[in-house]
Amino acid sequence: MIWPWRRKSRRTMARIAIEGAITGSTRRRVLKALKEVQEREFPALLLRIDSPGGTVGDSQEIHAALLRLREKGCHVVASFGNISASGGVYVGVAAETIVSNPGTITGSIGVILRGNNLSKLLDRVGVKFETVKSGAFKDILSPDRALGAEERELLQALIDSSYEQFVAAVAEGRKLDPSRVREFADGRVFSGAQAKDLGLVDELGDEERARVLAAQLADLDEERCRVVTLGKPRKPLLQGLSGSHLLARIQELVTVEMELSGQPLWLFRP
Repeated sequence: MIWPWRRKSRRTMARIAIEGAITGSTRRRVLKALKEVQEREFPALLLRIDSPGGTVGDSQEIHAALLRLREKGCHVVASFGNISASGGVYVGVAAETIVSNPGTITGSIGVILRGNNLSKLLDRVGVKFETVKSGAFKDILSPDRALGAEERELLQALIDSSYEQFVAAVAEGRKLDPSRVREFADGRVFSGAQAKDLGLVDELGDEERARVLAAQLADLDEERCRVVTLGKPRKPLLQGLSGSHLLARIQELVTVEMELSGQPLWLFRP
């Protein structure tokens, strides 16, 4: 698609916000917005991240798209909001520069995979699963039985592989030695100030400071540069009605829990 206002876009800055858990819907929305940034040839992107992380594959696809955008010459500056943890960090390290609030919850570099063992509850209510499977591990993490030792070993290998991918991305994005990253990549969380000391972020400041840095990198006028927000999530149909905010929050929690269940996650889950 040829954008008639492409020349005007070169004098403005794009902004994309990643808020809440990173899921398939987040990936689709953000990738569509990143494609628009590229097509309209914005010289800079302000990436606002306020997310505890999410699914591995979705985080990786957003990370890869950001790197491709930078290769096209677009300067990307990330701004960490209330929280930018786990997958939020993975996405953020694709940026050229990261700005974090001093009190931002960040870090939680690691992988988690959880299942539910409901066997005792099912026995109590008289429910029994009948399973026919093609291989010994086809029903791994089934809720009607405990995890076997060999199954645990297989899943641990899966988690370890995903963890090494995370460490490698952080090391490359932040120009740190992988051994240095592993010293603090054990799932712990940090404040933004602590993250700066570790090299996870470049500077402490708010979103406005990140905007100014992005403008400077792209040689834009700091005062007159207009910011265009792309990829806004759709507003809930019931927005404005009494209790709609609570209903939307409940719907979000249920949807996220269903999407993330049984998957390896780069997600901060207290």
